[in-house]
Amino acid sequence: MTEYVLTLSCPDRPGIVAAVSGVLAERGCNILESQQFSDTGTFFMRVQFAAGPGVRDDGELRGAFARLGPELGLEWRLHDTAVRPRMLIMVSKGGHCLNDLLYRQRSGLLDVEVAAVVSNHPDLRPLTQSYGIDYHHLPVPPGGRAAQEAEVLTLVEHYNADLVVLARYMQILSDDFCAKLPGQVINIHHSFLPSFKGARPYHQAHDRGVKLIGATAHYVTADLDEGPIIEQEVARVDHTHSPEALVAVGRDVECLALARAVRWHAEHRVLLNGDRTVVFR
Repeated sequence: MTEYVLTLSCPDRPGIVAAVSGVLAERGCNILESQQFSDTGTFFMRVQFAAGPGVRDDGELRGAFARLGPELGLEWRLHDTAVRPRMLIMVSKGGHCLNDLLYRQRSGLLDVEVAAVVSNHPDLRPLTQSYGIDYHHLPVPPGGRAAQEAEVLTLVEHYNADLVVLARYMQILSDDFCAKLPGQVINIHHSFLPSFKGARPYHQAHDRGVKLIGATAHYVTADLDEGPIIEQEVARVDHTHSPEALVAVGRDVECLALARAVRWHAEHRVLLNGDRTVVFR
């Protein structure tokens, strides 16, 4: 039996849950999971359901919610859970997040299709190709960022990618690139910002004697490293940790935070709420 996920947001008012449930009940659909949240006048909802005998195809469901939309002011999306999101990964030289994502996908822990990997360096080609995935080396020469980003966007279209993941991609994306893929690009970085900006943040943190380090996964916007946060992970450290040990711990928490963010996005559990997110875990 086909399963779907409906996500929606709208102005908060009585009767939203009843209206959505009514559309599903009229068609014999069985709700498997339902979560709601209201915040400053906006209502958010995620419903996973099995299609009933009254649903011939998703067109009928889309038509029903399209008719309901104007009445409630809905912004909604309907997803067939059998359709796995296609992900294009961008990376530079550090391979820990890339390797983690590839392993999780192959092991069935991450329900996505890895369409291709793009890098501004050739270093991770052997790792990527060992998984049978296309690797595109697109360097960024001085003054060549716009041309390189145009090539990346061409690959996004070519591979029909639903999501771009920056798995420690050490280049700043242009405002134009970010604007073309709103809510479709996820980045990971250490959580020291803004305390330790610039080069060697773990060494800066070691010099200050930090007791917690972490990582933040967020959607990319034109505001550098300030997009809506999806997930954060922390680890406790102490005076015995060398800078190199902090880097090792940092790699682990980066992998965890990024993997969770990608999984929740792929399962349609993340809804944008202005500069924040609602995450239905």
